[in-house]
Amino acid sequence: MPTTEQLRSRLVKKLSELFQLNQPDLDFGFYRIMHAKAKEVSEFIDKDLLKIVSDAFGIVDESRKVELQAAYEKALQTAKDYGVPNPEETEPVQKVKSALEAIKDTASSEADIYDHLYRFFERYYDDGDFISRRYYSRETSGKAAPFAIPYNGEELKLHWANGDQYYIKSTEHFSSFTFDLRQAKEIQTQKGSLFASSEELASSLKVHFRVIDATEGEHGNVKASDTSKRFFTIHVEKPVELNDDGELVVNFHYRADPKKKGQDSTWRDKLNNKAVDLILKHLESTDLAYTDSTIYSTYLSALKILSPTEKVKKRPLLAKYINQYTARNTMDYFIHKDLGSFLSRELDFYIKNEVMRLDDIEDADMPAVESYLTKIRVIRSIAGKLIDFLAHLEDFQKKLWLKKKFVVETNYCITLDRIPEELYPDILCNEAQIKEWITLFAIDETKTGLTNLGDSLPLTIEFLKSNYHLVLDTQFFPEEFTEKLLANIENIDDQNDGLLIHSENFQALNFIGKKYKETS
Repeated sequence: MPTTEQLRSRLVKKLSELFQLNQPDLDFGFYRIMHAKAKEVSEFIDKDLLKIVSDAFGIVDESRKVELQAAYEKALQTAKDYGVPNPEETEPVQKVKSALEAIKDTASSEADIYDHLYRFFERYYDDGDFISRRYYSRETSGKAAPFAIPYNGEELKLHWANGDQYYIKSTEHFSSFTFDLRQAKEIQTQKGSLFASSEELASSLKVHFRVIDATEGEHGNVKASDTSKRFFTIHVEKPVELNDDGELVVNFHYRADPKKKGQDSTWRDKLNNKAVDLILKHLESTDLAYTDSTIYSTYLSALKILSPTEKVKKRPLLAKYINQYTARNTMDYFIHKDLGSFLSRELDFYIKNEVMRLDDIEDADMPAVESYLTKIRVIRSIAGKLIDFLAHLEDFQKKLWLKKKFVVETNYCITLDRIPEELYPDILCNEAQIKEWITLFAIDETKTGLTNLGDSLPLTIEFLKSNYHLVLDTQFFPEEFTEKLLANIENIDDQNDGLLIHSENFQALNFIGKKYKETS
């Protein structure tokens, strides 16, 4: 049987996972906020939680002990006053004594409380999210523990597991992830020795992570199944190479892994560690002797510098950046709309079915019932404070998610027949726009004889007039030009016959919902 301390440590570890304290390398989005609050959260887990447990046991156990001790002494004295031969063996005395002994084992009760708290929060937490899911426990012998569906007496109730959550599907960025080793804080203290023999490399110590092969994934707002989830894996045949600028390029695949076992985060860590080992071994390999060994050795020295965490004291700097890269590009997650109410409701069902099983109450004696009630009071006291803390953080994250977003850029595609002629000279001078027309419409191959003249065609105003269906894209023009153009078009919104939005689906729909709500 695990000791009280082991069970407490397991609970603290789970709470650190719940509060995202085990993601030191993720410096984007909500993780930045959590890092800023990490000290406060850590103090809550390491100090305040222990005080809550101590106070709860003190209030419940000590007050109840005093009450039962007084009842025991009174029953014993009453038996003696009646002249009973063996007052200790009378039924009233034995009954009170059993209750007193049941509550004395505080250490055992405390261990049980830690175990229940761990199992309650663990059952609804999965890789960064609070999920409404079925739970199979030892006590139910393979039978699914009950899960409550909110119901208000409707004739028909349709329910899906994540109906009360927002699903945030992070964009998969297959462009290169680049970092400059010279700016890494871990290197600053060793900069002199690192560059002492290769000062000429000080201006080009960039590393690029590049995806060279990616399989197609899920479409729309669909979270991939366990068998189709994709992971970043190192390209075994050619893990590293140098580009034309002498900078290090690390090659990855992004695809499903049929060998995947365990939780996603655990498997991702395993693949990341494999990538780190292979990259470092490749940089050390004698097979690279035909290249500039000085460049590789400098990168090797920099990437092997330690960047430790609390759990991994000898973690190399390379592992830090690979963890950032793989996590940032695959971090799909849920935000609960009302986590506090959900967990409070589920806590009631957990207590009724796992702590104080109603089926067992009928056959239980009073000491057992008293023990159940003691556990319930303590669990509700501690879990309630943890739920409040978690709900506060989740509500803050929800507030950030629902916060109205800014439109960072707006461009228009307009045919030339809608553009005033006084703006044509500016169009003729815009090489970027002309290049696009050559690419999309092959205007360098028109019958006007303007062939094989390169990217800058000697276009004329007459050419623009005669090709008035060419589409101008305002992204190639300065704001001043766009403002003049829009000022000359009346009721621009009414004349738009198409809208393209580059945004996250939920935010885009919220943004345009009010304007397009009544349109068909």
